[in-house]
Amino acid sequence: MRGARVGLALPVESLQARLRVTRRVTLIGAGVNLVLAALKILLGVVGRSEALIVDGVHSISDLLSDALVYIAAHHAAQQADAEHPYGHGRFETVATLGLGILLLLVAVGIGWDALARMFAPARLMAPTDWALWGALVSIFTKEGLYQYTARAARRLGSKMLRANAWHHRSDAVSSVVVLAGIAGTMAGLSYLDAVAAILVGVMIAQIGWQLGWGAVQELVDAGLEKDRLDAIRSTILDVGGVRNLHMLRTRRLGGHACADVHVQVEPRISVSAGHQIAVLVEQRLKKEIDEIEDVTVHIDPEDDESSPANALLPGPAEALQLIDSAWSGILEASSHIRVTLHYLGGQIHADVYLPLERFASPARTGELHSALTRALRPHPQFGNVHLYYG
Repeated sequence: MRGARVGLALPVESLQARLRVTRRVTLIGAGVNLVLAALKILLGVVGRSEALIVDGVHSISDLLSDALVYIAAHHAAQQADAEHPYGHGRFETVATLGLGILLLLVAVGIGWDALARMFAPARLMAPTDWALWGALVSIFTKEGLYQYTARAARRLGSKMLRANAWHHRSDAVSSVVVLAGIAGTMAGLSYLDAVAAILVGVMIAQIGWQLGWGAVQELVDAGLEKDRLDAIRSTILDVGGVRNLHMLRTRRLGGHACADVHVQVEPRISVSAGHQIAVLVEQRLKKEIDEIEDVTVHIDPEDDESSPANALLPGPAEALQLIDSAWSGILEASSHIRVTLHYLGGQIHADVYLPLERFASPARTGELHSALTRALRPHPQFGNVHLYYG
């Protein structure tokens, strides 16, 4: 039994609002990065600082990441369709992976160039005050851009914007190192500017690895963290009518997550009651677990991980034919209103509903029950029989 499955299609207004915010934040970041990259490279050349020039190249990589985010945001804002029934959230994941790889490549390039200069002392630069001021401007500008982008990322739950925010933060941190390297070189430590450039590369590589690895985990459908799974289990068990749960599976899709779960309920409730419990589980999870946007609930009458298998039992239509054949010689059974089957514990149990006017006496009811049970003994797949009048 399954609850109604709601797809990943978010309201159009929500998707469009998300797209507008992402575009605005990205365009502002791109404009700042363009100006800052040009300023740092110019001041790095004028102020004779390799570290500041490298930092300017890092800002150019931010421009590329802004373009990547802008394009990915357009695709991620589209509704689910026939080709993408789970929506387009993974476009954000792919973009995050791309940003991580870009950061790693930038880090390798920075480190390689700085090491080459360290082994060629004639190529080492002697920074001036211009380079010092360029680093200071970069620190405050990029930290402000990080705070602005990270705030939007938290509001939207966007890993892609979070990755881009950390790209800005890496530039701010690297500018701090650049500032220290420039100041140290100006104080007489000629290698410190190149050492600062290498440290910048290492920090950028670490951030790139963290972002890229997280995106890879999402692309291979890694589940939510243990604390989030515990919160999901607790939320489900709080729903009235839920006895237990198992086979809880989760995965991330961009800024949200999906959950599949088997929920155990009282075994003899109606299909509609089981469906209602599934709907309540779905609604409760979406309300209380922020990242959950899609839930598929499978209703179980028992724990099918530990109970005897019912897969080899005949289906309802075949089982009813066997019952009719076995009871064909019992007069009272021919007037039953309906038979409800319960597949429990590796057997089929039958609830038989008879017209009230057929009730004779408790003794006769006992005899009828015994006759119906004996008639099914040649068929070991059947278990208990219960009689009801109404």
